[in-house]
Amino acid sequence: MASLAYAQSPTAAPKTAPASSPATSTTTAPAMSPATTTTTTTSAMPNEAEMMKQMMEMAKLNDNHKLLASMDGTWNYTVKMWMNGDPTSKPQESKGVATRKSIMGGRFFIMDVKGKMQMPDEKGKMKDMEFTGMGLEGYDNAKQKFVGSWVDSMGTGIMNSEGTYDAASKSFTYTGEYQMAPNMTMKIKEVLKVVDKDHIIFEWFEDRGGKETKTMQIDYVRAGKK
Repeated sequence: MASLAYAQSPTAAPKTAPASSPATSTTTAPAMSPATTTTTTTSAMPNEAEMMKQMMEMAKLNDNHKLLASMDGTWNYTVKMWMNGDPTSKPQESKGVATRKSIMGGRFFIMDVKGKMQMPDEKGKMKDMEFTGMGLEGYDNAKQKFVGSWVDSMGTGIMNSEGTYDAASKSFTYTGEYQMAPNMTMKIKEVLKVVDKDHIIFEWFEDRGGKETKTMQIDYVRAGKK
């Protein structure tokens, strides 16, 4: 679940493992550091047979896709939000249900989210409002990165992010940016920690004046579990 705070430019790419095994972040640039500009040299185009062979290779599933598939299912979640940027203060809390499922033979994964959020009305009074969101995730064999996009009922933009997986901490780390309004773009970092097969913790960080600030946490519990 990407950006309840929105209603989720990548930094220098971290090193990743080969696509045949779960991508593991070994050295990661600070999430809020300036993006690094690189120059890409394109070699001569391969012939038709070579192109077809490459396409077939890039379409294969590997352990990274299995890793994402392990989170399929229905999850109950609790959201804590600190809009003031102070995670030591009392958060706004809301609950909902997220359903994840594999599509296209296990190459991509959709998450549908439904819940309620405390939001101010036109008079500034806090009230429950319906919230819906949808995420699309996958592992890009060509980029050797996890990729994701997010849309929800609190905005009209599509947010994209890229990330890596660290096997030691069982955590995905994504970076991206979202545009709140014209000429207002914010860099973000997301950390998704798989505690065990029935519990996941999601943390959302924003770049506020050059300082990485945690403004949201989502605790997921698989439906039927505690």
